[in-house]
Amino acid sequence: MLSYILRRLLLIVPTLIGIMVINFIIVQFAPGGPVEQVIAQVTGTAVDTTARISGATGGEAGTGAGAGAPVAGDMGGKYRGAQGLDPEFIRRIEKQFGFDRPAHERFFVMMGNYLTLDFGTSYFKDRPVIDLIIEKLPVSISLGIWTTLIVYLISIPLGIAKAVRDGSRFDVWTSAAIIVGYAIPSFLFAVLLVVLFAGGSFWQWFPLRGLTSDNWDQLSLAGKIVDYFWHLALPVTAMVIGGFASLTMLTKNSFLDEINKLYVLTARSKGLSERQVLYGHVFRNAMLIVIAGFPSAFIGVLFTSSLLIEVIFSLDGLGLLGFEAALKRDYPIMFGSLFIFTLLGLIVNLISDMMYVVVDPRIDFESREA
Repeated sequence: MLSYILRRLLLIVPTLIGIMVINFIIVQFAPGGPVEQVIAQVTGTAVDTTARISGATGGEAGTGAGAGAPVAGDMGGKYRGAQGLDPEFIRRIEKQFGFDRPAHERFFVMMGNYLTLDFGTSYFKDRPVIDLIIEKLPVSISLGIWTTLIVYLISIPLGIAKAVRDGSRFDVWTSAAIIVGYAIPSFLFAVLLVVLFAGGSFWQWFPLRGLTSDNWDQLSLAGKIVDYFWHLALPVTAMVIGGFASLTMLTKNSFLDEINKLYVLTARSKGLSERQVLYGHVFRNAMLIVIAGFPSAFIGVLFTSSLLIEVIFSLDGLGLLGFEAALKRDYPIMFGSLFIFTLLGLIVNLISDMMYVVVDPRIDFESREA
């Protein structure tokens, strides 16, 4: 097992580099880069970043932009909306963002900085990327942990019960609830919860912003715990509704597949009770794929499923940070978070493989190629 883990760890390096290269190349061809974003702000589309650019370029660039000096032909064709701006101003913006260097050089510099855990500074937030990610982590981790735990606590017993009672009224009625879970996206259910319980049109029982109340520091320990879960109740409920259906059916189908195998018939013929057969023989084999997938399920909820939930409930987490960075073409946040989350995802995949061995020691990855 040790050599397999070592091979997988070594494979992480080229995989991570390949993912970064592909995404870097794609982004280079995407319109509306950071230079064009600033040009749009300076020319009137938005004005909130003008002061930052003026300060970063010594104020002189802002004067050049306002003067409407003629633009060189290459600058006017290079960036949309640059017509009429001073070429020197454009060059200063390029230098500020590092676009005065070739793309391949920028990539190698970026990856070299990542090796020293230097993820740069946000173009438009003026803060280190790692600080922004750490600041947003509590929201996303809270949503990810509690959603994943509750989904597993609901789906596994429900899936086992459906498998044991396959074809019964219980199976039919719970299947109807699962169909609803499949059919209604999490964000639509979140909107319904807001309308019903967060002051939308009926009751205002739950808050809509943040993980804690304004008087958090004055609360007792028990009060802080209650306040924390009070804020999480609606967003976690919305995400659980959208996530329990598939895991429930996976659990049910896995158990049904195992129940019909020969070793189960043999165990029953020996006089074992149904409970002994189910939890002594079937459970380990049937739950292999479900339990081993827990780390990946958590990462999936943490980084891919919470954007709309964060927006609806005004939770400032990683999903919202990444969405805003993509809109503004804030490359340090985009590539820094991509590097961190990709690395974390690759490590979690390795942990998932190790979980298979923990659940079923008969599995041997040692003899397999990495």
